[in-house]
Order: sequence, then structure tokens, then C-alpha cells
Amino acid sequence: MTYLLLIIGFFLLIKGADFFVDGSSSIAKILRVPSIIIGLTIVAFGTSMPEASVSITAALQGKNDLAVSNVIGSNIFNLLVVLGASAMVRPIQVKWSILKREFPFSIIITLVLLLGLTGFHFSGILENDREYVLTRGVGIFLLVLFIGFLCVAVTDAMYSRRQIEQSGEPVEEYEVLTPLRSVGYIVIGIAGIIIGGNFVVDSATEIALSFGLSQTFIGLSIVALGTSLPELVTSMVAAKKGENDLALGNVVGSNIFNILLILGASASITPITVNAFAVWDTVILIAASFLVYVCAVSRKGLSKLEGLLFLLFYAGFFVYILTR
Repeated sequence: MTYLLLIIGFFLLIKGADFFVDGSSSIAKILRVPSIIIGLTIVAFGTSMPEASVSITAALQGKNDLAVSNVIGSNIFNLLVVLGASAMVRPIQVKWSILKREFPFSIIITLVLLLGLTGFHFSGILENDREYVLTRGVGIFLLVLFIGFLCVAVTDAMYSRRQIEQSGEPVEEYEVLTPLRSVGYIVIGIAGIIIGGNFVVDSATEIALSFGLSQTFIGLSIVALGTSLPELVTSMVAAKKGENDLALGNVVGSNIFNILLILGASASITPITVNAFAVWDTVILIAASFLVYVCAVSRKGLSKLEGLLFLLFYAGFFVYILTR
């Protein structure tokens, strides 16, 4: 029964996110928001909703290791598997604007998270025998950064729309839902995400206990994989259609949302206490971010060979968390 609830939970998370993205994207398209902004905000937010539901639920239940490892594991999965698989489908060409602003910002906030966990002392990374706390103050600071990120994204969207209107270029027509139906999709999506998140947290914790596995391992592997499926599907479909801005924008935006909104909200609700593994996993996330960024900058895109490299990197990471 536990495994059935886990599967039902993942199904509700994915379908809920799907409904949320459809409804939100439809409203954004009616307002003539460019696809790159949709990827960085609406789609990224929608595909991050499963992680939000799982981590916030876990924080409320005091399952701190699951709350943090879910986010870290999802971000690593997004960078290495989602982008790797997308590049294997079709090489990804990247706009310089993402490499100049959003991607570096995602690396910076991951460094902020690492400093927040270690009490803003890099020397704390080497202390494997202590517990680390993501305090309420750090959580609020992450939420403030999130609000700033949203303000910049909305400003960019408004500027882009004005530029299109002033240029006199024909506006692309979209197939969109009616406003009422869009709102209905958003409500149904959020309901599915919340219910699914509860199912996943409870069943994953029960499975971990029955096999003697840690919440950290379950969060980094099974839960991270399940909650990252929306990003994987969205980005691979976008890559196949040649909508590379949406594929990369979705991953970068989702990683930003995961750290700033999800961990920010979770830590603001209750301080999160974790062990040294969470700190080292954050270091691995930073290393993975630099790897993907350097590859993307060197060619202004990601090749199939680099996609394979990312997948092999993730396989090594999985062996590491399985054997430690």
C-alpha cells in the first residue's frame, strides 16, 4: 500500500504541475510574455511546485533531512540529467542573456546557501562531526532575494512586450485557454500538488525506515527523481521542438526557485537542522553548476557529447550517495 501511495503521489505531483503550467502559461501568453520569460518564471515555478510541496511538508513535519536533500538532489538532477538528456536529444543553443545573468545568479545563491548552512564560515565545511542549521533569518533572506528575482523578471517581461509593440512586428498568435479555464487549471494543479506532496513525503519516509535507509538518501534519489520529472519532461519536449531557450530557462529558473522560494519558505517556517552530508552535497551542486556553466559558455551551447558527460557525472554522484 505504501508503494501504491508513493506512485499515486508522484502522479498527482506531475499532473498537478502539468495543469498549473498549462493554466499559468495560457495567462502569460494572453499577456504576450516572451517564451524565455515564461521558461524562467511561470514554467519554472510550475515545475518546482512538486519540490515545494514535498520540502515544505517535510519541514512542517520536522523531517529536515528530506526537506533539504530533496531540493539539493533535484537541482543536481536538473543540471546533469535534465540538461544532459535534453542535449542528447538535440544540441542546446543558449542565449547569452541567460549565461550573463540568470545562470551566474543561480550559482551565487547556491554559494549563499552553503554559507548559510555553515554559519557564513567556509571553515565550517570541513567539520564533519557537527550539525548544521539553516536558520529562520537565512530563510527570510532567501525569500527577499526571491522577491527581487521576480521583480527583475517581471520588469524584463514588460520591457520585452513594449519593445515588440513599438517595433510594429506581428505578434505571434497562441492557442490559449479561456481566462476562467486557466484559473480552473491553476486551482486543480495546486490541489494535486499539495495532496501528492503529502503522499510522497509520508510514503517515502516509511519506505526509508523499513529498509534502514536515511531520509537524506531517499530525498537525494527517489524523491528528487520523482519531483524533477516535470522539469525532465518539459525540457526534453522543448529541446525536441528546438525551443532551447525554454529548455535551459526552465532548468535555471527552477533551480533558482528551489533554493530561494522552497528552502527560503521551509527555513522561515522552522529552522532546518541537517548533517554534514547536506553541506557536501551543496558543494557537489556548486561543482555541477560550474561544470555546466563552463561548457555552455565555451560554445554558447551544449553538445551531445557534453550531455553524455553530464549523465556520467550524475551516475558517479548516485554511486557516491549509495555507498557513503
